[in-house]
Amino acid sequence: MGTKKYITKGEGLPNWTNPISHAVVVNNMCFVSGQLAVNTNGEYVPGTIIEEGKLAFSNFFSALQNADFKKEDIVFIDIAFNDLKELPEINTLFIELFPENKRPARTIYQAEALPFGGKVKITGTAVKDL
Repeated sequence: MGTKKYITKGEGLPNWTNPISHAVVVNNMCFVSGQLAVNTNGEYVPGTIIEEGKLAFSNFFSALQNADFKKEDIVFIDIAFNDLKELPEINTLFIELFPENKRPARTIYQAEALPFGGKVKITGTAVKDL
C-alpha cells in the first residue's frame, strides 16, 4: 500500500484528547478527519455558521499543511452541518474559499448532532500530483 504518515499533532491544529489523527497520508493522498470549530486547545468556539465554518476550514487547511499538502490539492470536501436552512451561508463560504475553476467535489448534508453541539464539520481528501 505504500508509505503512511499519521498527523496527530502539528502547528495550528487543535490539541485533541480524542484518539484520532487529524490526517493520514498514504502515498500521494491525504485523508483529513472531520474538523470542527475548535481552537488549538481543543475547545469549541461557538459562533454563526460562517464563523464556525471558517474555523473548521482553518483547521482543515492546517491539517493539510502539516501533512505537506496545499489547498489546491483538495479534490473532495464533505460538509456536515446542523441546519439545511443555512445552505446559502455554506455556499457563500465555499465560494469565498475556492475559486470557480478550482472547486473540489463535495457532499453536504444535515447532521442531527455534531460534537460539542457544533454547527459544522469539514472532512475531505487531497491528492498531490506525482
